[in-house]
Amino acid sequence: MGLYDSWLNLRDACLTSERFHRFAERFPLTRPIVRKRQSEIFDIVSGFVHTQILLACVELNVFERIGSGQTIADLSSQIGLGVDETRRLVEGAASLRLLQKRGALYRLGDLGAALVATPGALAMIRHHPHFYRDLDDPVGFLQKGRQETNLSRFWDYAANPAPEDEATAQVYSELMATSQAMISREILAAYDFSGHQTLLDMGGGHGVFLRAVGAQYSHLKLQVFDLPAVASQAEAILQASAIRDRVEVFAGSFFDDALPRGADLISLVRILHDHDDAPAQAIVQAAYDALPEGGTLLMCEPMLTGGSAARISAAYFNFYLYAMGSGTPRSLEALQKMAAQAGFQSTKHIKTRFPLNASIVAATKSLK
Repeated sequence: MGLYDSWLNLRDACLTSERFHRFAERFPLTRPIVRKRQSEIFDIVSGFVHTQILLACVELNVFERIGSGQTIADLSSQIGLGVDETRRLVEGAASLRLLQKRGALYRLGDLGAALVATPGALAMIRHHPHFYRDLDDPVGFLQKGRQETNLSRFWDYAANPAPEDEATAQVYSELMATSQAMISREILAAYDFSGHQTLLDMGGGHGVFLRAVGAQYSHLKLQVFDLPAVASQAEAILQASAIRDRVEVFAGSFFDDALPRGADLISLVRILHDHDDAPAQAIVQAAYDALPEGGTLLMCEPMLTGGSAARISAAYFNFYLYAMGSGTPRSLEALQKMAAQAGFQSTKHIKTRFPLNASIVAATKSLK
């Protein structure tokens, strides 16, 4: 047993002792620590209530209606709740910094204002009731193993990688498109595309990422590859965009069809974490096979990390992807191993400004 393990044993013995807790609550130097720990535990306990306050605000369009200030009575008439119910909602939202009280008025708080500026986040919040219903019995959810869930029915493509129904494809493509804009900004701020000639975006949906890259790099030829039901929609959208003269749309499956050749850069933007290890490895292999020597694969993912970001990757994404029925968050080392197994000779971790949205691994197919 090492020194650190001995320290952990001592810590646990103290923290699980009622006698120690009574002492720590009385002693002036340890009392602030006890208060902080109690608050952190209660934040976990009350976390579900916080999500439901947020969801109610989003579904009732509170952030859009609140403007520069509303009284509880005025807001009540707009959102269709009783005055007492509206008061409880806005007081809860204010405690979470979603709203802010100024005299008799409530207005946007700093977090609420940030949400209004990110429609992708609002769209993701609106679809979360599917996920919440799956977690209403967390022990049963885990005991039953992977099975059909509310979330997997919403994300039907996870179980059916080639949906024929364009309406189904439209739902998930639009949701992904709304969140893709902020991811695109992060990638563009971190990676220099000027050394490439042609970019192929695998699973690129409606081409949000391609349009962002194309707007900044006018020399790039652009390609998108996605399922037929998605590709037909992408074709119409991209042909009406500013990059229409530089873009090609290809329809097919990662697993059944060869990728188009000719791109010296292939991107996977939040694609791999939607798939389990074997299909994810097949996707990376397909990218390697399609690239020329000297070509690059960009894997842009919210990665499994430590520290405060672990709550996003190890808690949220771990359970979300399990409920979705496919996929898992992966560490930097896991993505590098996948790239090496596919044949890539070198990888580079490229940090982004906000890694909770996505970090980047660039894998190079070396010249022989």
